[in-house]
Amino acid sequence: MNTLYKISIGFVLTIGSLNIQAQQAPMYTHYMNNTLVVNPAYAGSRDALTVTAINRMQWVDFEGAPVTQSLTMHSPLSNEHMGIGLSVLNDKIGPTNTTSLVFDYAYRFNLNEKSKMAFGLSVGANLFQANLSALELDVQNDPVFLNNINNHVTPNIGFGAYYSRERFYAGFSIPNLLETSYSEIDQGNGTSLIGKEQRHYFFIAGALFHVTENLDFKPTSYVKMTVGAPVEADLTASFIIQKRFLLGAMFRTGDAVGGLIGFDITDQLHLGYSYDWSFGLQTFRYNKGSHELVLRYDFLLNNKQIHSPRYF
Repeated sequence: MNTLYKISIGFVLTIGSLNIQAQQAPMYTHYMNNTLVVNPAYAGSRDALTVTAINRMQWVDFEGAPVTQSLTMHSPLSNEHMGIGLSVLNDKIGPTNTTSLVFDYAYRFNLNEKSKMAFGLSVGANLFQANLSALELDVQNDPVFLNNINNHVTPNIGFGAYYSRERFYAGFSIPNLLETSYSEIDQGNGTSLIGKEQRHYFFIAGALFHVTENLDFKPTSYVKMTVGAPVEADLTASFIIQKRFLLGAMFRTGDAVGGLIGFDITDQLHLGYSYDWSFGLQTFRYNKGSHELVLRYDFLLNNKQIHSPRYF
């Protein structure tokens, strides 16, 4: 097995050794446009039927690198206190592939004239596959890699809380409360766990500051925590020019730096692109950076005028 693919397997397989624990959640540079994926309490918060698609190609030219697509849609209900959402995710890393389908429900209420609070629940399922037999191994007949994992379905539920004002938001969520196992092996004297889904904890926050009439400053943050792995934080600083153009820079602890651009083509349609360059874990030697594309559209409900611009 060549050196590059050894490194790839080391990163992508959380099932590659006994009792291993690591960050498993997909990575997004446009996390601020993909809030529903990590926090069900966000459902319906834009007061429109919002559809968002993201495609991420991570570590270009790195063998077995992650490729992730997500499609989310959410909307308020006729009862203004309720919102619903749907998320579809496909995440491919090396020989593994995870497809998720999640339904979200949020209950929102006013704390005062300027701020709202929402609590959300999600329920869904993950379809996990791993073509382990296709790998070339240094150690033959390793019991961990002898059998493929085919169409392994695991249920999950999640919880989130989301606080928002016109120019500030903050949230906490646990999208996967259940820690279900991927696979197990029989070692003769008992069954041994190879790998399982790890519970992740997410913290998000963002704000908007008016600098001049045609310039706004938008800092955002995204923190991921799980047992047995370092805390990872994305810190992003963006400038919004003339209410339509976005230009920003990001820093991901221990991993990457990068830039974002975005454009509100209309009051309802947003297009964005980001590039980030890895500097951690020695991966920068073997890849040409990560590309991400986001497209979002707000469908108006009952001829209601959308509040423009919407910053969160």
